[in-house]
Amino acid sequence: MYKIAVIGPESTGKSALTQALARHYSSPFVDEYARDYIANLKRPYTFGDVCVIARHQIEAEKMYNQPSDNRAPFVFFDTELIITKVWFEYCYKMVPDFVNQQLQQRFFDLYLVCDTDLAWEPDPVREHGHDREFFAAWYRREIEQLEKPYVIVQGFGDERLTNAIRAIESWISDTTTTTE
Repeated sequence: MYKIAVIGPESTGKSALTQALARHYSSPFVDEYARDYIANLKRPYTFGDVCVIARHQIEAEKMYNQPSDNRAPFVFFDTELIITKVWFEYCYKMVPDFVNQQLQQRFFDLYLVCDTDLAWEPDPVREHGHDREFFAAWYRREIEQLEKPYVIVQGFGDERLTNAIRAIESWISDTTTTTE
């Protein structure tokens, strides 16, 4: 089972793309935990809250790191620990060791990075519509440091899904050619 993370700045279609890919490939997906967690707080989030989010992400990854009878070709994650690491650095100027240690496990096989070509849609949980390019570049640098493959996914509506499917199929083709 290939593990694919769908990441990107806020309001770039990550959730919709994750769910559409899971449907297309008849595969499971893991929802973004941070969004619901933050939305349900009755106060501003804290460093401790971001630690809770990170630990939840790690537990979700561990569930898919075990052998399984699931014959699905993929599992798709709506965001992942890189975004949490960046949030720690951006907001608190520090990252807990357990986050860096987990990232060094290089859990994901492929990253799909949603481009900022979609219009910003504000909501109560989103904070940084004015600097999405800044965060997109930061996420790409983090992936490059892990030496993992990634593809930037662009397009509107069904075109975004089609582009993501093409990217996955191309990556699979390259991966199987390399391993043969």
